[in-house]
Amino acid sequence: MPSTASSRARPSASPLVLAVVALVVLGLVLLAVALTRTGTTDDVGTGSPGALPTASGSSTTAPSGRGTPVSGLPTVAESALPAEAAATLVLIRAGGPFPYDEDGGRFGNRERELPRRPSSYYREYTVETPVEGDRGPRRIVAGADGDLYWTTDHYASFRQIEEGR
Repeated sequence: MPSTASSRARPSASPLVLAVVALVVLGLVLLAVALTRTGTTDDVGTGSPGALPTASGSSTTAPSGRGTPVSGLPTVAESALPAEAAATLVLIRAGGPFPYDEDGGRFGNRERELPRRPSSYYREYTVETPVEGDRGPRRIVAGADGDLYWTTDHYASFRQIEEGR
């Protein structure tokens, strides 16, 4: 479906605010990488291994104590995601701020590619796509139980993110 200039989502913050947010995110990503490589982290910003933010803002621990609940979908290691996705995960874990008004909004799973859950279960977040003039097709969708999903084709397919891998 072709997009028009009027249907494009626009960032909700000024360029200066976005630059500051980008620098903070980059710093957090670098800190997370440094801590992970030294083996002294337990999921940056969460306080305990496997604890993830839920739609209500509280945290939950996946059944395995690390990672996310099993969905049966193909998987992708968190470490294999592009840098922009890692930055978005840092923002999700920190509860924002997010660069787009749509980030954190309800994801209805109309495509039925993800496991069926109540309508308020999933939230979606933009992953910047280099060379795109708008939000682009990449997203992370987060479930209330801590499950995380990655799409590069605007919801046509998903892979479940294996955290900590």
